[in-house]
Amino acid sequence: MTRVQTFTFSPYQTNSYVCYNAGEAVLIDASASNAAEQSTVVRFIQSQGLVLRHLLLTHAHIDHILGCAFFARHYCLSWQAHRDCKTQLRFAKAQAAMFGTTVKQPPPLNAYLQEGDRVSFGNATWEVLDTPGHAPGSISFYDRDAGFVMVGDVLFHDSIGRYDLPGGRLPILMRSIFEKLLTLPDSTTVYAGHGQATTIGRERSCNPFLIQ
Repeated sequence: MTRVQTFTFSPYQTNSYVCYNAGEAVLIDASASNAAEQSTVVRFIQSQGLVLRHLLLTHAHIDHILGCAFFARHYCLSWQAHRDCKTQLRFAKAQAAMFGTTVKQPPPLNAYLQEGDRVSFGNATWEVLDTPGHAPGSISFYDRDAGFVMVGDVLFHDSIGRYDLPGGRLPILMRSIFEKLLTLPDSTTVYAGHGQATTIGRERSCNPFLIQ
């Protein structure tokens, strides 16, 4: 069964995740903004004796890509994301300046993910779901066997993602939530880019943005 380790980093309090199964792992998002935070992730992977197979982005907002350059270099791996993340990654430094911070330029993507793709590591195979609306190229990763979904900033405990940043649109975001996420089993654990984990069932019944 896939196990999940959560790390919350940077002034943005953004979650990164190391997910691992049968000795292999993936890193979801790169919120580690400095050497100490980056070393925390590396030490965990080493302590568990894991081989990192994939670097995955749910989307390319600045708080999710602060450590992209470091992890790509350290593990000699390329980040994988939706094609629509290319522009934000290319202009990462300008994006950082808009938010009053700095970032080392992430390497360009050379592998793209979209709806219907699969990501495999250990004995796990994840399904890629297109979930735009919060950001261009936003995707989610669904582990059907383990019963969880990595949603980035699409859905939160008692909230939904912002849609007022460039490329965000509320109707598209709500369609992603209702057609891609709320169709999953109620028991599905939701791991978001910020805050605590929740479940599809809880958000369906309690999230004030989703109650109809």
